[in-house]
Amino acid sequence: MQGEVDDSLRDYPSLDETTQRAISSAYRELHQEVKDNGLYRCRYFEYVKELTRYLSIFALFCTALHCGWYLTSAAFLGLFWHQIMFTAHDAGHRGITHNFVADNLIGLFIADFCCGLSIGWWKSSHNVHHIITNHPEHDPDIQNVPLFATCPSFFKSLRSTYYDFTFVWDKVADFAVAYQYYTYYPIMAVARFNLYALSMHYLFTSPRPKSRITSWVRPTEIAFIVCYWLWFGYGIVWLTLPDWPTRILFVLLSHMITMPLHIQITLSHWAMPTADLGDAESFPQRQLRTTMDVDCPEWLDFIHGGLQFQAVHHLFPQVPRHNLRKVQSLVQNFCKETGVKYTIYGFKDGNKQVLGRLAEVADQMNMMLQCQKYMAETRISGLH
Repeated sequence: MQGEVDDSLRDYPSLDETTQRAISSAYRELHQEVKDNGLYRCRYFEYVKELTRYLSIFALFCTALHCGWYLTSAAFLGLFWHQIMFTAHDAGHRGITHNFVADNLIGLFIADFCCGLSIGWWKSSHNVHHIITNHPEHDPDIQNVPLFATCPSFFKSLRSTYYDFTFVWDKVADFAVAYQYYTYYPIMAVARFNLYALSMHYLFTSPRPKSRITSWVRPTEIAFIVCYWLWFGYGIVWLTLPDWPTRILFVLLSHMITMPLHIQITLSHWAMPTADLGDAESFPQRQLRTTMDVDCPEWLDFIHGGLQFQAVHHLFPQVPRHNLRKVQSLVQNFCKETGVKYTIYGFKDGNKQVLGRLAEVADQMNMMLQCQKYMAETRISGLH
């Protein structure tokens, strides 16, 4: 971790008060420029195009299902889920109407009713992720022990302030993390099943909102998720599909098709620094230091759903998705003026960065285990 701290101190502006105040001041000016350019205004025609694409994919799913092409229909259903969750993300940030009730209803319908995932859980987790990005003790998005570790901080049992739970490093973690370079893509392929578990845990164990303004959200979530399991679990999987092998393959394929979404989510942060530089570091510098963007041509934006602009999005979470490309150029100018590094890779190279980080951490863990084994065999304590 000290090496990562040293790298961050070398690659980013000084943490002295004058420098960081200047960066914060430039960020406020950038925010005003974003507002003055009307980039907080949603371009609703873009959502007309989104809706047309969603309905077309859903129609293909229904047609294939009706014709008995069950695995083809599963692929289209997975693609439908993959695409509509981008709009759920927009709604979760109130980036569509900027109205609490309207955007919540959009998010509830897409995430809970259409996908069986709790938008409430997602917002609870995601808001913390935005505040303290990539901090091993606080950011739930990188707390994936025993399956993955993105920094050596997890080698000791680490308590999550979000989950109020200690992630114990044990023999399972020793084994799983040693192979995380190889298991990354297979686990991303089935990651959606974990989101079901996290959603259910949140809905039935977390405190209900006390505010009258939000009191309707929890019962609506539960009702919508019940509806999801009725239409998907009972109506399609149980009633429509002919036998158990087809049911199993249908469920697996439809869920695995959403794999690119999970890769995109992890891509933006897992290869980036996790070191905490303390309170002296300004908000914009921390967000840009811990987040990368993904370079892609504009015609491919619909594949990434705005998640390719994560660094920009972390600076301006409520800017509508379809304006992020315009904001990107402003952020790049901001980075040139302030000296804050702006990290961007192509999708392929970004994946290489993530795999490289996973391999690096696995190597560090293996070295630690070898040292422990040597000291145990030779009865050397390591203390002098």
